[in-house]
Amino acid sequence: MSQLFLSLDSSLLVRDVAGDYRPANADEVLQAAQRVLAEQMRGCEALTSPQMVRDFLRVKLGMLEHEVFGVIHLDAQNRVIDYVEMFRGTVSQTSVYPREVVKEALVRNSAALLLVHNHPSGVAEPSRADEMLTQTLKSALALVDVRVLDHLIVAGSAILSFAERGLL
Repeated sequence: MSQLFLSLDSSLLVRDVAGDYRPANADEVLQAAQRVLAEQMRGCEALTSPQMVRDFLRVKLGMLEHEVFGVIHLDAQNRVIDYVEMFRGTVSQTSVYPREVVKEALVRNSAALLLVHNHPSGVAEPSRADEMLTQTLKSALALVDVRVLDHLIVAGSAILSFAERGLL
C-alpha cells in the first residue's frame, strides 16, 4: 500500500515499494480520499453531518460510468455502521433486489438506512422506477423495523435527496 505525502510544492506524492517518491496519479488521490472519508464516516453521527455524507458519496459514486446501488447502514443513534455497495449495473440501470437489502440490514443489525445510487448520465432527477423502488424497499424494511431515512441520487457533483424533495 502506498503512503501519500504533501510535498513542499503542494504536489501529492506516493512512496512506491522501493521507497522512492513520485507524483500521485488521479486514481491514487481518489482512492486515498475515499479511505479518509470512509473512516471519518464510520461511527460518526452522519445525520448531524449531511455534508460529510454528500462529500463521501460524490467521491465514491460521482464519477462512475456505470450505475451502483449502495446502502449506508446506521445504528439506533444514526451513527454509521458501514457502507455497502450492493448492486452494480450498466450505464443506465441496475437491478436491486429488496430481499438482499433486507438481509444485509439484518446481518448488520441496522436500525436505519440511507439508500444511495448514482446516475452516470449526470442528471440527478429520479425516475418513476427510482420512486417505486424506494417505496418497495421502505415497505419491506418496515416489516423488520428498519427505517429508510433517505434515498440519495448522485449525478456527478449534484446530489438529490428524496427526503428533501418530499418523495419518501
